[in-house]
Amino acid sequence: MAKSGENQTDNKEFTEDCHKTLMAVSDALYAIGGKWKLMIIIAMARGNKRFTEIQRQVTGISARVLSSELKELEMNGFIIKKIENGYPVSIAYELLPYSHTLEEVVGAMTKWGMQHREKIKTERSNSKQ
Repeated sequence: MAKSGENQTDNKEFTEDCHKTLMAVSDALYAIGGKWKLMIIIAMARGNKRFTEIQRQVTGISARVLSSELKELEMNGFIIKKIENGYPVSIAYELLPYSHTLEEVVGAMTKWGMQHREKIKTERSNSKQ
């Protein structure tokens, strides 16, 4: 009987740990998930600050989607929209210091993406032989 109680405790801790992990990943995906957000941040980190510059660098993104993603990134504290009055009005986007917390994530994803691409290329070339 004691073992049954221990298993319930272990299962409860495992379930709580699993729940915490799932919630953390869910929060991360909410903030930076999707096809475009990290790509926008990377493009901005490379010096692209204006809407058209970002759109040119992030191949395939529409103006409507870029506008929406920029608003979400601003809402989540990664970027700020700066409007300079004048003629014509100038709008630029800047990364906030919080965006630098993603450097490790982007680095890990870059490394994994390169590995994955190489794996797929190797498997395809081996299957053709």
